[in-house]
Amino acid sequence: MNPSLRGLRRISLLALLVWVGFAFAQKPAEVPPVVVMRMEGVIAPPNAEYFSRTLRIARERGAQLLVVELDTPGGLMSSMEQIVKEMLSSDVPIAVYVSPSGAKAGSAGVFITVAAHIAAMAPGTSIGAAHPVSAGGEEMSRTMEKKVVNYAASYIRSIAEQRGRNADWAEMAVRESAAISEKQALEKRVIDFVVPSLDTLLQKIDGRTVKLPQRTVVLKTREAPVQRSEMVLRERLLQVLVNPNVLAILGVLALYGLIAEIQNPGAIFPGVIGVISLLLMLYGFSVLPISWAGIALLVLAIILFIADAFAPSHGVLTLGGAISMLLGLLMLFESPDPALRVSWVVALTLTGLTSLFFAFIVAAGVRAQRARRVTGMEAMQGAVAVARTDISPRGKIFYDGAYWNAVTAGESIKAGERVVIERMEGLTAVVRKEEEHHEHD
Repeated sequence: MNPSLRGLRRISLLALLVWVGFAFAQKPAEVPPVVVMRMEGVIAPPNAEYFSRTLRIARERGAQLLVVELDTPGGLMSSMEQIVKEMLSSDVPIAVYVSPSGAKAGSAGVFITVAAHIAAMAPGTSIGAAHPVSAGGEEMSRTMEKKVVNYAASYIRSIAEQRGRNADWAEMAVRESAAISEKQALEKRVIDFVVPSLDTLLQKIDGRTVKLPQRTVVLKTREAPVQRSEMVLRERLLQVLVNPNVLAILGVLALYGLIAEIQNPGAIFPGVIGVISLLLMLYGFSVLPISWAGIALLVLAIILFIADAFAPSHGVLTLGGAISMLLGLLMLFESPDPALRVSWVVALTLTGLTSLFFAFIVAAGVRAQRARRVTGMEAMQGAVAVARTDISPRGKIFYDGAYWNAVTAGESIKAGERVVIERMEGLTAVVRKEEEHHEHD
């Protein structure tokens, strides 16, 4: 073979090997991840903190998208506003996905959904009813209600217009508590997609262009790795405290603990549990819309229970207290949504346990405190003893295994006769002869 041809072949082979090695050495470009969080329950400070922390995580990981799986009956306007502000200024695209089936984006959830860059809902979900209510549950004056409603309506209209959504319907959700299904929401351009799963959503939005405050990005979510962000322990604990059923249980524990401490001063443990439960309950009350009528009924129930312990009424006051407590628990939180009210099961259970607690434990304690002492010299008053010597007017008696000096202010008493101790004067018993009631026997 021609030496020049052999050299050319060697050069060609070497070039091929270099190209193949270079191709294998090149790593495929990594697809930025999608970070997913689940926001459910009442929109309150714990959820707002959870969202802020997850958005920061998404930014640090270079995520191309943050997905918020949402299911909420509503919550505090202040917490909602904090979340919406961060969404509107976010440099990471945000998608809100109302899921799973049966979930809803109510009240504050409407604002959060509308504020997302991408809004989607699962089949069988709903959105709406964003009319504001007082955080304390009390009735607002007409002037104040008008101000709050007008502010909320203008706020959600501004958000909807910025995101290109149906601003007219968004305003109706605030002014008229309008609520619609996922199909109606898609038809009215309130959301962008109706999808059965998160994977389907990521397939649907692949290639979608999202405009951010400082740049425009094209999503590549089809093959993107999904990374989930969960609530930390602190956020979970605080979120539990905005559950109406948990708050009702804490209130009853506070009552039990404080009463036990009052009845047994120095026990410490019941008092500590009672105070901690009370403080945790007050935190929840600062978040949920409480009803003062419900609070009044619960106070009345406690008064009736205690009154029955001091003045037995054959159960009438306890029955009244039980009815008052049941109604108070059911009315404790003022919301049309069952998720923001105490359930019947919890209300009936707590009412039954509290009725038994007062009927037996508290009543028994009160009776014990009011009962005559049965030890010491006070217990000798009214007791029957035996004269060991003649008592005229002084002598000795035998009582409870001991001899006592005795004196009588009346007739003389002979040794062996039974006497009644009228009172004690120091260590001397003032006695009288026991009356005989059965002389005819």
